[in-house]
Amino acid sequence: MNWVRGLYDWVLHWAETPYGPAALFILSFAEASFFPIPPDVLLIALALGMRTRALHFALLCALASVSGAIFGYGIGAYAWWAQDGSFSGFAQWFFNNIPGFTEPVFFRIQDLYETWNFWLIFTAGFTPIPFKVFTVSAGAFDINFFMFILASIVSRSARFFLIAGLIWKFGEPIRAFIDKYFNLLAIAFTALLIGGFLIIKLMF
Repeated sequence: MNWVRGLYDWVLHWAETPYGPAALFILSFAEASFFPIPPDVLLIALALGMRTRALHFALLCALASVSGAIFGYGIGAYAWWAQDGSFSGFAQWFFNNIPGFTEPVFFRIQDLYETWNFWLIFTAGFTPIPFKVFTVSAGAFDINFFMFILASIVSRSARFFLIAGLIWKFGEPIRAFIDKYFNLLAIAFTALLIGGFLIIKLMF
């Protein structure tokens, strides 16, 4: 786990530089549309490094993530289908390269949208389930855009402000806890990340 610890320390170091917020914005944006790694780790690092700005970082993270969700929706709406109604080459690239994004999952999500709508987007935005799968699918299936944006704002804001709020409120004890139990927390975080993709595979 030494390399994980090294990565954690490196990320925490950037929290004390002017580049940390920019990196958080880019990662949050990308994760909502195509990138597989969630921004929570960097958010935690930044918030721990500058506790007084924890809520500011949560807002930045939420705004970037919702913007990325809109970008993902645009991918689905404008780049997903070929003129004959089949999958475009771009869609095939997603199926071949994005974990958890398969054709059976894609069509199963279409059925779920017809029943759950808002709550499907909210659940994907708040939990470890890969959000990008649902943002792109929403655009491809022409889900109501206003509902999509509302669910994205509520879920992503709730998730990131919950994390940052806990750090803002209990900053130093949480820092000590992370330092003491880092290896176990790293394993747990990895399990959550993999678990999100497994949930997609098993449920859909």
